[in-house]
Amino acid sequence: MLEIPPNRWLESDRYDSYIGRWSKLVAKRFIDWLDSAPALRWLDVGCGTGALTAAILDRAEPTAVMGFDSSYAFVNHTRARYIDRRASFEVGQAQALPFRTNFFDMAVSGLVLNFVSDQKAALKEMQRVVKPGGMTALYVWDYAGKMEMLRYFWDSAIAQDPDALPFDEGRRFPICDPDRLRTLFESTGFQDVAVRAIDVTTFFRDFDDYWHPFLGSQGPAPAYAMSLSEERRKSLRFRIKGSLPSNPGGGISLTARAWAVSGRVP
Repeated sequence: MLEIPPNRWLESDRYDSYIGRWSKLVAKRFIDWLDSAPALRWLDVGCGTGALTAAILDRAEPTAVMGFDSSYAFVNHTRARYIDRRASFEVGQAQALPFRTNFFDMAVSGLVLNFVSDQKAALKEMQRVVKPGGMTALYVWDYAGKMEMLRYFWDSAIAQDPDALPFDEGRRFPICDPDRLRTLFESTGFQDVAVRAIDVTTFFRDFDDYWHPFLGSQGPAPAYAMSLSEERRKSLRFRIKGSLPSNPGGGISLTARAWAVSGRVP
């Protein structure tokens, strides 16, 4: 009996080669959507390898950005990568932010909420540390719908073996849905809640460019792939390859959709 793969990412390089390259594109669109004023103090909860922190620094003209993550490896990686006097990084848990009340103007989070065990507690903490009138916002992958890189993987895995169904992130993370995100924000007390889809194109040079990141063993889908026997993994590879669309030149273009939600702190 296979165990459900762990959610936690531990190695920054593997994350970047697997899905981090696409999260950078979404982060830019997300910051543009927020259309914030300049000279604000930001908190990035679950900063990971720094895609959202970098987008804030590049596009939002912040006074300061605090990157915050539970992984020492990610924080050390991001601290070394982004040498900017406005940026600082700390390790800790989203459900217990070590910052004083009303300290930040903006609290944001990218591709993290579904991995948090107590999502409402994390949102309440983000709300607490933001000044009244400030904003809390986040985005998550549309695992059950248009995050096509993963949908082709899981649809093929389940077709090969229905016992793979409990591993599917679309099933495991029901919060990654626009209506549920809106309800969560409104029930937490945010005002002027808004939800939108952010779509980016993920382009792969060929099938190997698509498939290789799934052999990294970290993250739910790669961990599942590497838990299979060599024979079953080859069978899954063949099935996915046959299902993917391809361009005349051999490349593969897929859509990666994230659901974004924002709310004002009362």
